[in-house]
Amino acid sequence: MLIQIRHQSLYEYNTEVFLGIHKLYLIPQHRPYFRIEHQKFSVAPDPDGNNFRQDLAGNWYKQCWFTGTTASMDITGEWIFKLQQFNPFGFIIDKEFEEKGWRDPFFQFNYEEKTSFLIPFRSNKEEKPFTGFLMEVKNRSQGLVDFLVTLTAEIHREWKYLVRYEQNIWRADFTFSERKGSCRDLSVMQMEMLRELGLATRFVSGYAFNPDLDVDHELHAWLEVYLPGARWVGLDPSLGLLTDHRYIPLATHPDPARTAPVQGSFAGGADSVLKTRVEMRLLHQGK
Repeated sequence: MLIQIRHQSLYEYNTEVFLGIHKLYLIPQHRPYFRIEHQKFSVAPDPDGNNFRQDLAGNWYKQCWFTGTTASMDITGEWIFKLQQFNPFGFIIDKEFEEKGWRDPFFQFNYEEKTSFLIPFRSNKEEKPFTGFLMEVKNRSQGLVDFLVTLTAEIHREWKYLVRYEQNIWRADFTFSERKGSCRDLSVMQMEMLRELGLATRFVSGYAFNPDLDVDHELHAWLEVYLPGARWVGLDPSLGLLTDHRYIPLATHPDPARTAPVQGSFAGGADSVLKTRVEMRLLHQGK
């Protein structure tokens, strides 16, 4: 399958401003199921300099710096991806990890490698607001994979999906009580639910290609949970699915704020308006 994606982020200021250093998390992160056949990336005004960098979480991004003033900043990326289908259930979880957690009276999972690396991906909170709900889902499930599938489908079915243009992310407990949220709100809520069980999760920002959707494409958000013996497994509570080859990540991080596509600042007394547009097009169905 060949798809084309064009993503424009246009910042407009009501007076001229000085642009600070900007980090552009708009570089598709490597996955074995897709290949970039074509890419074009532009920033206006032209930066004085730019280079590729990599953060601690392994995300590649482009850093740009500027001099002079401007009344706008236009960031546009265009790619053609060749996607190869894969089975999102094609993995085997470490049996001991699954059985110990599933049989634990407090429904807690523990990783064999108890290193400091895991700390950002797991919960450090004393309170466990989702325990009752999670135990109800567990009682309807047969094993950890079925639990993850059931939980993801339950959120999709019982929480109303919203398109929110505000840049913030709701607290997980607020989304839970409101029974609605954007893709990023629902993803953070499910992340916190799974962290409550001792599972490591991270937030993902990127593109999700839906061949049945012709308009209103947006930057999408989902989550990944780490399952020993398998991999980071993607879950999309907005659609109630495990993620497949149609999901293209731009950034992953245990802290959702660190995945924002454009991170930077400007100097001046101006107000800013952000206009974004994401266009996706199927070029060739293929296999």
